[in-house]
Amino acid sequence: MAMAERNVVILGGGFAGLYTALELLRLPNAAASHITLVDRQDRFLFAPLLYEYLTGEMEEWEIAPPLRSLLPPPSTVLQDHVTQIDLNRRQIHLAQGSPLSYDALVIALGGETPDFGIPGVAEHAYFFRTLADARRLYQRLQLISSRTQIRIVGGGPSGVELACKLADRLGSLGEIHLIDRGSQILSGFSGATVRAAEQALARRQIPVHLGRQVTAVGKDYLQWQAGQELRQEPVDLVIWVAGLGVNPQVQALDLPKNPRGQLHVTPTLQVPDHPDVFALGDAASLVDADGKPVPASAQAAFQQAGYAAWNLWASLDPHPFRPLLPFRYQPLGEMLSLGSDTAVLSGLGLTLSGSLGYLARRLVYLGRMPTWEHQLKLGWQWIRRPLTFLRENLS
Repeated sequence: MAMAERNVVILGGGFAGLYTALELLRLPNAAASHITLVDRQDRFLFAPLLYEYLTGEMEEWEIAPPLRSLLPPPSTVLQDHVTQIDLNRRQIHLAQGSPLSYDALVIALGGETPDFGIPGVAEHAYFFRTLADARRLYQRLQLISSRTQIRIVGGGPSGVELACKLADRLGSLGEIHLIDRGSQILSGFSGATVRAAEQALARRQIPVHLGRQVTAVGKDYLQWQAGQELRQEPVDLVIWVAGLGVNPQVQALDLPKNPRGQLHVTPTLQVPDHPDVFALGDAASLVDADGKPVPASAQAAFQQAGYAAWNLWASLDPHPFRPLLPFRYQPLGEMLSLGSDTAVLSGLGLTLSGSLGYLARRLVYLGRMPTWEHQLKLGWQWIRRPLTFLRENLS
């Protein structure tokens, strides 16, 4: 069957889904295939920069450009919610639109922040994963006018970055505590990154409470347990960034999964026994061609997209010179924003921190923006903003 007759459906417009579509369009004759990208949101979110939006360092258009501006016609972008993935009939059922038939499917539905069934989390805590989450939290921060007790639950990168950013934004108006049930913040990160984060938290006088399991969240309190101790303390704001959950439609599939609910995939990113279905990003449990477990991170999704696009293209139009490529993950380092105008970048035997780390992080992320048009627009904005600030303050 000719490539022009193939329908490629991509579920999810994040790093994994959008970048797979863009990479596929760059391959010879692949543009003849019709690509339909489905996401419940109308914007692509460059999640690592979501903190800068929350603190007013960046505007919404900088970190969340419309998907339709990034994926031009004849590709189709549908803002809709996936209600069922029917692998037997090769159909995707949507909340509003008609079912979509596919010849090849990419499952790149992003993860969700779980509440672990803890009472009050869904009702009273503020999540921080989507643009809608950030908007809601931004509006809440706008109301702070006096000393506010803030608890951030989750000692991973999101919790650490949020704590530092909010401390710099709120100053004396915020008393911020970081809580995690584990024995260390930033589990799995390098020692250099952990030390830089601990120093940044200490400079901002942010207490870190390890070994605490949150058991309930109320309108004005947080309850936690540590060993035999059970306590309830008054709080004004709880921000919940603990854990990673799998999209319900992925969980509903009758396919082999890991204990977290992620789909097992082959090194070529294909679902076993379904060579027309690819899964990547937060939806996939993957051991790469070198036997290394692949983390659920934006960096990994970014790398998987290129392989997924090539393998999808090669599988749709088989050719002896187009072998399917097993994915090989290349850890390129770690980056964390640790407040206004400071960050840490660690990798390849090098660690940069402070203002130099901040600049390096910005440049790396600029290069990873999805299109060169957005890169140019954003780069100019980043140059113009400090120049405008200097001109206004010197005049």
